[in-house]
Amino acid sequence: MPERNVVSWNSLLAGYFQNGLPLEALNLFKTMHSSGSPRPNKYVFATILWSCSDVRALEQGEQCHSYVLKSGLVYQLYVKNALVQMYLRSSVEVAALEVMKDVPGSDVFTYNLVINGLLEHEYFSEALEVLDDMANGSMAWDHITYVSVLGICSGLKDLKLGMQVHNRVLRTNIKFDAFVACAIIDMYGKCGKIFSARNAFNGLQDRNVVLWTAIISAYAQNGFFEDALNLFAEMQIEGIEPNELTYAVMLNSCAGLSILRHGDTLNARVVKSGYKNYLAIGNALIHMYARSGSIADAHQVFSDLPYHDTVTWNSMISGYAHHGLGREALLTFQEMLAAEEIPDYVTFVGVLSACGHLGLVDDGFYYLNQLMKMYRITPGLEHYTCIVGLLCRAGLLHEAETFMKSNHIEWDVVAWRTLLSACHIHRNFNLGKRVAEVILNLNPSDVGTYILLSNMYAKARRWDGVVSVRKLMRGRDIKKEPGASWIQIKNKTHVFVADDKKHEDSIQIYDKLAELLSKMKQLGYAPDVTTVLHDVEDEQKEEYLIYHSEKLAIAFGLMNTPSRAPIHIIKNLRMCDDCHAAAKFISKITERKIIVRDANRFHCFDAGTCSCGDYW
Repeated sequence: MPERNVVSWNSLLAGYFQNGLPLEALNLFKTMHSSGSPRPNKYVFATILWSCSDVRALEQGEQCHSYVLKSGLVYQLYVKNALVQMYLRSSVEVAALEVMKDVPGSDVFTYNLVINGLLEHEYFSEALEVLDDMANGSMAWDHITYVSVLGICSGLKDLKLGMQVHNRVLRTNIKFDAFVACAIIDMYGKCGKIFSARNAFNGLQDRNVVLWTAIISAYAQNGFFEDALNLFAEMQIEGIEPNELTYAVMLNSCAGLSILRHGDTLNARVVKSGYKNYLAIGNALIHMYARSGSIADAHQVFSDLPYHDTVTWNSMISGYAHHGLGREALLTFQEMLAAEEIPDYVTFVGVLSACGHLGLVDDGFYYLNQLMKMYRITPGLEHYTCIVGLLCRAGLLHEAETFMKSNHIEWDVVAWRTLLSACHIHRNFNLGKRVAEVILNLNPSDVGTYILLSNMYAKARRWDGVVSVRKLMRGRDIKKEPGASWIQIKNKTHVFVADDKKHEDSIQIYDKLAELLSKMKQLGYAPDVTTVLHDVEDEQKEEYLIYHSEKLAIAFGLMNTPSRAPIHIIKNLRMCDDCHAAAKFISKITERKIIVRDANRFHCFDAGTCSCGDYW
């Protein structure tokens, strides 16, 4: 062009930005600035600030802020909103709030920007304050405001406010689009009111994939995984095709149920639908396979993904740690750092857990006290609990107790039970009794503590102690949850309890166990009768142990799966010491991998050893 004015410059800048080329827009602005072109107007600066926002170019955005402040362009609403968004996207929320408050003249778009920006970083209370300011100014809400406000209610789990907003939606003539309806369903789901979420969903006329995904997610978030699977089937009957987010939610439901077969089927559908390389799908697949006991498949998905985000790395690190593969978890963490991905709060929970499995006490404290500080992450209860587990696994029980007493944080039952479990494993009866008293003061109805205490008494052959614990449980009306194990064979779930004779194949199962027991004893297996909480002869105790639920499930699995195929079992309680020892022998005799997910962790039995290192 022979002559370039501010309009032509802005047209090209806007063209770059609107076509997803913010860096090119910023480079062009530098050329414009150095070529002595006309003074930029409000449209130019708004475009540049939006471009800075997209690439988080904070330094350049601050320079623009100085210029628009001196020139007075900051008082143009168009510029002000772009400036607010630039600071929010650059995670400088304080500066964004200052611009909004110090520069007069905010509209509903400004408020929506700020509230959404704060929600994105989980500053729910601050977002609520901005909402109050908006209400004091008597500014009308639009449908985006409603979605944002319902997001605040979800984040704070403020059911009362959420219901008020829902009622306000029903009273006004607001455009009741899918996003507002989705936010209402999500709010009820996050607040644990699944029936209210379902009622809101049922009252909708046009239910698209977004709304179906929202209600399925609400059920999954509240642990109703089977209902989520049923809703998924119902959605398809109505002719609604799932999208990538629906598949991600469903894979997480399969993870909650540890149903590997359903997860495999969904994975095949994901590939067929063309969603294989979507990051949300990949992350959900890694989580599903790791939770379903197939860490090799989780690693394969991780390796096949074209790119990883923090969630991807965290899922893989946590998956390895949960399976007792500490070295693999720490190696993945080093790869994450090498890829220049910034670790977060969740990352270090997995890393510290991995240190615990390996007994790396010094490394664990280095990560807690040095590396987390370097990344400006404040340690939380989960990290400190991992350190307790690390010290316990190293046999440093008194050091673990001292660590807990010297750190003035509110320890929960999980942390104290970590120490109690260590007392049980290391047979430290005196410390165990003290810790049990602390737990029962925190939660008198914690069944697991009574059971661990009984086991400790039984191992010490203190039958008077076992009797006193049972008496205490009866007095407090505490009932032990019956142990159960289940295995899925050909899309059917088979559930077993101890001494189970109700299964149609019980005779063959008992015969298989007798055959295995004979071979196990030849290899040196001796039933651990100390795990039986009855003062009877050892012979009778052996009878109690033979037909525990996990042994029945393993025998049934051996009978009904192909030779060499791994066996996947789920146990609702902690796996007992004797079943753990038996599973190691069975894996050696049958040359099978046996994967058991109990209440504490995964146990991968292979060739006579377990991934937990006999510590769980």
